[in-house]
Amino acid sequence: MKGIHSILIAFTLLVFACSSASAFDPDPLQDFCVAIKDIKNGVFVNGKFCKDPKLADAQDFFFPGLNKPGNTSNPLGSNVTVVDVDKLPGLNTLGISLARLDFAPYGINPPHTHPRGTEILVVVQGTLYVGFVSSNPDNRLFTKILYPGDVFVFPIGLIHFQFNTGKTEALAFSGLSSQNAGLITIAKAVFGSNPPINPDVLAKAFQLDKDLVKDLQSQPWSG
Repeated sequence: MKGIHSILIAFTLLVFACSSASAFDPDPLQDFCVAIKDIKNGVFVNGKFCKDPKLADAQDFFFPGLNKPGNTSNPLGSNVTVVDVDKLPGLNTLGISLARLDFAPYGINPPHTHPRGTEILVVVQGTLYVGFVSSNPDNRLFTKILYPGDVFVFPIGLIHFQFNTGKTEALAFSGLSSQNAGLITIAKAVFGSNPPINPDVLAKAFQLDKDLVKDLQSQPWSG
């Protein structure tokens, strides 16, 4: 019964996300899309190529398994199962996606941003401390302790996080206002980039000792 309840909540989130989508110039659906004059050399479009509608079937609009917990046996103690256009082809051009967030006790979904989507989250089980930071120059922190049934929204592009403050597992579902909202985990992007950012740059930017920056860059960043 609990599984059915969770799926109904997840469906509601999709409706919320869909209602927030707008259309004028299409938003970018990947990090970049370099224009070319000769379409014969083009391999990507802003989104996905479309299947002939006559060949579409129910399987194109179906994804099973969100009732199954994700594996939280990792340094962060969390797992995010994303259902985006890569896993559910029928989402193409619809401007929505969905995610299941599992947390071990004291697990965290570390500070990150979705460059192409607003996120709306509902807690199903446990207690989460969540928040986001506004853009410069104010950098205001907005936080809240969430309990089952509570909803919180993270505006598009802003750094945000979720942390399980309880001694038990936590579960939440998120709806996102993009078929491919993107993910930039702040620590991983800064200290785990490939190739690494020049340590002098990071030492100056974060006012850190250069050796400490090198040590951070040597860590096996996850997230």
